[in-house]
Amino acid sequence: MTNSVVWYLDEELALTVIDQALMLGADYVEARFHEKKAETIALKNGELEPIIRHMEKGVATRILVDGAMGLATTNLVTEASVLEAVEKAAKLAKAASRLMDEKIEFSPVETYDVEYTAVEKRPWVNTDLDEKIGLLRDIDKGLEDGSELKIGFPSRLLELSHVWEKKLLVNSTGTSILSAIPRTGAHYLLTGATDGKTIQRMGQIGGAVGWEIMEDKDLEGVIASDAKAMERMLLKGTSPPTEEVDVVVAPEVSGIIVHEAIGHPSEADRILGREAAQAGESYMEPDSLGRRIGSEATFVSDDPTIPGSSGYYLYDDEGVKAGKRVLVEEGGIKSFLHNRETAAKLNVESNGSARAMSYSVEPIVRMANTYFEAGDHAFSELLEDVHLGVYIKSFMEWNIDDKRVNQRYTGLESYMIRDGELAEPVRNPMIETTTEELLGKLDARGNDLRFWAATCGKGDPMQGAPVWAGGPHLRFRGIRLGSR
Repeated sequence: MTNSVVWYLDEELALTVIDQALMLGADYVEARFHEKKAETIALKNGELEPIIRHMEKGVATRILVDGAMGLATTNLVTEASVLEAVEKAAKLAKAASRLMDEKIEFSPVETYDVEYTAVEKRPWVNTDLDEKIGLLRDIDKGLEDGSELKIGFPSRLLELSHVWEKKLLVNSTGTSILSAIPRTGAHYLLTGATDGKTIQRMGQIGGAVGWEIMEDKDLEGVIASDAKAMERMLLKGTSPPTEEVDVVVAPEVSGIIVHEAIGHPSEADRILGREAAQAGESYMEPDSLGRRIGSEATFVSDDPTIPGSSGYYLYDDEGVKAGKRVLVEEGGIKSFLHNRETAAKLNVESNGSARAMSYSVEPIVRMANTYFEAGDHAFSELLEDVHLGVYIKSFMEWNIDDKRVNQRYTGLESYMIRDGELAEPVRNPMIETTTEELLGKLDARGNDLRFWAATCGKGDPMQGAPVWAGGPHLRFRGIRLGSR
């Protein structure tokens, strides 16, 4: 039986789910068939770890009855098991409806009948295992041979991963969406030590592509460059200046700032309080649209439709067509990230931000690819009128409070800026400030938009969502830096 026939049968079963739920009194019902196949290959301190292969497939049924939602899931994709889940979801919804003061509504959306996929130029499954392991061994050998530091003590981890994900979403409004998305990437953790001092680097590449990403992103070169930077910072880095200085940050640092300080606070379920006990709150309020949180140079967007991105999708897990979402424009809050429930509460349309990472969990409001928009300055132009400053190229750690107000970013590879030129290395300069103070000091954006792969954690149970975060180089004026 071919894969296409299998998914055709699943669609027939999904339609049976819809019919049964409507018979049980549902006002709305959806069935999401969700399959994932994953493989992870890791080298830890030069030793090959057992290869991990994982597969899961199941069905999630959500039913809305009298303003209450019921969710039931099963990993047995049979008619009997799926219909049992339908009855369970209906019972949960009916029981909850009697206790709810505020009824759940879904914003209206268009219906779609769509199939789409992301393409692997070099499919992971067609790439020889020896080539994958060989890449890790080559990188590991380069780390051992190429550094004065003791890279790997106490830990050195190199990891390759691939996830193939297929979803079929069918709902009672007439939508049917079938998607197949491969995601390939690498994760690495390096620790350097010398003379009682340590430094650590965690990095990641990834995208909705195949094995070709290892060459396109030059994984071996990226890790070798990071190791050299670690050595330079630890052996030659000086303390950051204590007075206020101008700070230029690279796209990696732009990415962590925009993800944590703007992306998460823009999630409407946080804004409405649903996420408070699970992943935190937000400094934004339902009436915050138009509120100024940064300088006029602050422009932020989120776009799931970027081809090849880690957060790539064209329709979300509620069947809403995705597109670019402008979150901040000229320093003012322009929009929030919504699912259909939060959109209805705030009298707007959903912008397709509902994502579920497994058949066993509900779709929740998530970022996809969040970034500062590019400006029109070359990197050299950002530096040229800085008399005294610090350039932070990468970060080692970050921290932010539950409401996303107070935050700290600790630089890894960093350099002094003296009269418009990069100078000596700086060890662990630390930006510690509030969101509005930091964004208020943004005065220029580079023209070199770049993205970095990450895994965004949220939800209970936790859902790790693949995302990109990024931006161009950014320049902030008058920052007082701390030191780790």
